[in-house]
Amino acid sequence: MSTGKSFRLPAAHRIRKRPEFLALRNSGRLLRTSHFLVLTSRRVQGPTRLGITASRRIGNAVVRNRVKRLLREFFRLHYHLLPALTDFSIVARSGAGSLTGRELQQELACLLAMPEGETIGCSSR
Repeated sequence: MSTGKSFRLPAAHRIRKRPEFLALRNSGRLLRTSHFLVLTSRRVQGPTRLGITASRRIGNAVVRNRVKRLLREFFRLHYHLLPALTDFSIVARSGAGSLTGRELQQELACLLAMPEGETIGCSSR
């Protein structure tokens, strides 16, 4: 039975076009964790958005899709803690496919706790 409420991440909160990813890569601020690179950039208007990159180095399609699902879920659950008018591009690095959901959350949550000027990476294990 459907309740009528959608828990999906709205399309307006996603980065999907290659020029947007490239612009973020060229002008964004880079944060590193053990298994992720996170690029952030301020926007003039619009919602905070998320873009995810997971190459074949992460694993097969099942593993890549699982990592992307977990990242979208983290973003959706912590959306209210993220800075407004910001784009995030998360690049999964090798080893990200072996993380549990809890480990992924702990690794990315340390980025939310970082001060604005801080660029030191977080580690999950």
